Amino acid sequence: MNLERFLIGLTKLKRGSTPYGLAPHKPILLLTLLDLLDMGYGADNKFYIDNILVCTFHENWDILASDGFIEDFTLPFYHLQNDKIEGASFWFLKTIPGHQITKHIQSIQTLSEMVEYACLSEPFFQMLILKENRDSMRNMLVKFYFPSSSEHYFRANREQGKYLKEVQQYVLNEVPKVMRLQVAEEEVVYVRNWTFKKLVPKVYQSTCAISGMKVGSINGRSLIDACHIVPFSQDQDDRISNGIALCPNLHRAFDSGLVSIDQDYRVLVSDQVIEDRSHPYGLADLKGRKVILPKEKKIWPSQRNLERHRSMSFLN
Repeated sequence: MNLERFLIGLTKLKRGSTPYGLAPHKPILLLTLLDLLDMGYGADNKFYIDNILVCTFHENWDILASDGFIEDFTLPFYHLQNDKIEGASFWFLKTIPGHQITKHIQSIQTLSEMVEYACLSEPFFQMLILKENRDSMRNMLVKFYFPSSSEHYFRANREQGKYLKEVQQYVLNEVPKVMRLQVAEEEVVYVRNWTFKKLVPKVYQSTCAISGMKVGSINGRSLIDACHIVPFSQDQDDRISNGIALCPNLHRAFDSGLVSIDQDYRVLVSDQVIEDRSHPYGLADLKGRKVILPKEKKIWPSQRNLERHRSMSFLN
């Protein structure tokens, strides 16, 4: 199938009727995929539900969607499976083993826990490898589905990653609060939590702040967790001052109140710990050890948050 037939097929997307007109979600998702490919994401035909995808969808929505429509990334991500080009599906969800999706899931978090990635049909993906094909498709999608916004879209300074940059600045304590930009609350929380989980290990150079363990893999994955000092459920605080990088066993010990950190950033170990003292990796041996901290003091764990951790869980 050549590009022209693909483009004709994409003018027939199934879209729900609303009081404000036909839903814009599916063409905005397709434009988002084109942007990701332009940025080098999805080169293996795997599109993950991560902060890059969700933020890019929002940026396109902010330019193209008319007032009245409710932004919902999960709608097209699921329902695009039902669209076909000349009788063939072109969007597929690869679920995590043991999971099956039979209906639309509104929660981004739940959807991400069930879907490993989404992918395009191989003929469609191969066509989009060429930038000129992506440009032709982008031009068609915008002019066909958003004729009143097309001039604004192509003239606008579409600074890719602007929304994600704002979230990163918030997480890194560089701005007092994140700009919501009329985004659904769950989307904001999902993007901020994802960014928190990525940035905290990064500023600690993928090193456990207490044990000094640094373990990764050749594909870039780190075994170091981003740990909230005060639980997110209490303050919804996912700024880096409420985070610390810990290996999984110390993450669990920290959350359980078996270890904490004092005013001088030294390790505290609860007297309630029962362990084999002959073991070379016991918690007792960590007592009094100086915590490894990032180079910039402004992103150190907040002493206010550490004090709350000690009062809420340590020795209790």
